[in-house]
Amino acid sequence: MQKSKARSRFIVLCVAPAVVLFFIFMVLPTLNVFRMSLFERGAYSPTETFVGLNNFKILFQDAKFISAMQNTILLIVTVTLITFFFAILFAAILTREKIKGQNFFRVIFYIPNILSVVVIAGIFSAIYKPENGMLNSILSFAAGRDVMVLWKDQPMVIVSVIIAMVWQAIGYYMVMYMASMAAVPGDLYESASLDGAGRVAQFFQITLPLIWTNIRTTLTFFIISTINMAFLFVKAMVAKGMADVGLSFMYTQKDAGLYGYAMAAGVVIFLFSFLLSAMVNKVTKRDILEM
Repeated sequence: MQKSKARSRFIVLCVAPAVVLFFIFMVLPTLNVFRMSLFERGAYSPTETFVGLNNFKILFQDAKFISAMQNTILLIVTVTLITFFFAILFAAILTREKIKGQNFFRVIFYIPNILSVVVIAGIFSAIYKPENGMLNSILSFAAGRDVMVLWKDQPMVIVSVIIAMVWQAIGYYMVMYMASMAAVPGDLYESASLDGAGRVAQFFQITLPLIWTNIRTTLTFFIISTINMAFLFVKAMVAKGMADVGLSFMYTQKDAGLYGYAMAAGVVIFLFSFLLSAMVNKVTKRDILEM
């Protein structure tokens, strides 16, 4: 009994600092955001005026906020689908097929993930440069004439951000899926081959079900992180006012001195990400398969 109590005290002492820090730096600021969204306050003003849900009423009638959230949803859906398709495809090819230099390709694909958003934004800004950027040069060569596409202007700006975000994320998730696929017993594939199942059938009937738990986890994580990454890419790549996402709209309102209004936008984005993650978890729920 004494050993059990001592063990419990030891666990509490180990966990307590992390819980206290989480409460101070995560829970309290989040609750304060909800509180401040109900007030009208300037960014540097100590006075607050309670306005209730008025900030939210104005927010849902704000065409700029609606447009920003539409861009956010478009990025979440498009970037998620493209990234996971190619990440799983490349992982399956590099895991199942006998390709020389698998570790080399793994490193090459992972490199974009270790680069900062600012570096990636600089790389793609050079690629998108209208006059002599690599992308327009390739298009000009293929068309046999000068092609001048303004990649960071309307209506191509969101497409440009999507390409950069997908390039940055594919390698990380590909490596994660390669690790999961490598754990699938080879005997299952041999048995399926003897039964006449081809590579595609083996992937959908063996590989995908056995790594589904990993896919669910990474999918939820990716959707939440995309909301933040979209803000970083838009801030680093796109000219001010050319395109907004939810978080960049929030920061714009804060910079304009509308602190309570910005916090209301933050609350909506928080609830949106929470509900979207819960919905994805519900939709992707499957029975766990054991090997």
